[in-house]
Amino acid sequence: MKIKSISSLFLLLVFVLAFNACKSNDDDEEVELREYADQELTDEQLLREFLQTHTYNYEDFPPADGEDISIIIDTLADDAANKIPLIDLVESIEVPLTTAEEVVVNHTLYHLVARQGVRVESKPSIVDSVYLSYSGKLLDGTQFDQSTLPIWFDTTAVVTGFRYGLQHFAPGNFVQTENGTVDFMDYGQGLIFMPSGLAYFGSAQGQIPAYAPLIFEVSVFTTNQTDHDGDGILSINEDPDGDGNPYNDDTDGDGIPNFFDADDDGDQILTANEYDEDEDGQVDDEDNDGTPDYLDNDNA
Repeated sequence: MKIKSISSLFLLLVFVLAFNACKSNDDDEEVELREYADQELTDEQLLREFLQTHTYNYEDFPPADGEDISIIIDTLADDAANKIPLIDLVESIEVPLTTAEEVVVNHTLYHLVARQGVRVESKPSIVDSVYLSYSGKLLDGTQFDQSTLPIWFDTTAVVTGFRYGLQHFAPGNFVQTENGTVDFMDYGQGLIFMPSGLAYFGSAQGQIPAYAPLIFEVSVFTTNQTDHDGDGILSINEDPDGDGNPYNDDTDGDGIPNFFDADDDGDQILTANEYDEDEDGQVDDEDNDGTPDYLDNDNA
């Protein structure tokens, strides 16, 4: 895939947020909320029925000679009647969602890798930035959003299902050509199927009705690890409990996750000034209590 050339700094740092169906929108008309657990069961049934009755053009993947191929979803009928259904091709993960009532409801998220990108070690985390193109559809085939040209997404600014789905797709390689284009090759492509609880739930968004499961086709071209609070620690590494989810780590209990908090322990000293003050390459622990200074508000 070739696009107009842009600087490498732009490729690495600029995030195109909002103004599309992957953004959050708090201005939409409110509807009566359903229980997350009840809606999850309904969405799971809808998604499984869709996956059991549809397939895609898997015979076209991986594309030969770097050809750009789109994923085409089709019903299991007519010429496609004997093809493998999506339900036998997808993989799933359980994504826990904590409601306002502090109830944890697990949601099943499905993904399908049509072709994997070659840079497997650079799969995005749930707090990284991803350069991708995408198309979003409802289960009835209505397309509600699309970007055929790649754009940057900060995964902290997209719906939960998109964030967790993208981590399964590796990016490819790219080169800047003499004629001013960037040529991407061997990138990851696939589908993400998400219940409404991991999307917009009871909030209608444009063509997306309330309580609608969503499908995204994605092509992941490149990724960038991100330090959201500029403290010198990558956001994915601001995970003291080691569960892979930096969103639930808030050392000083101020309501701001560490990866967004420039002072993780709330001692009025910036994390950047406590992490490795002596610049010896080791995380500082002045009182040798096993808790790094930047997470210890009493390190004297």
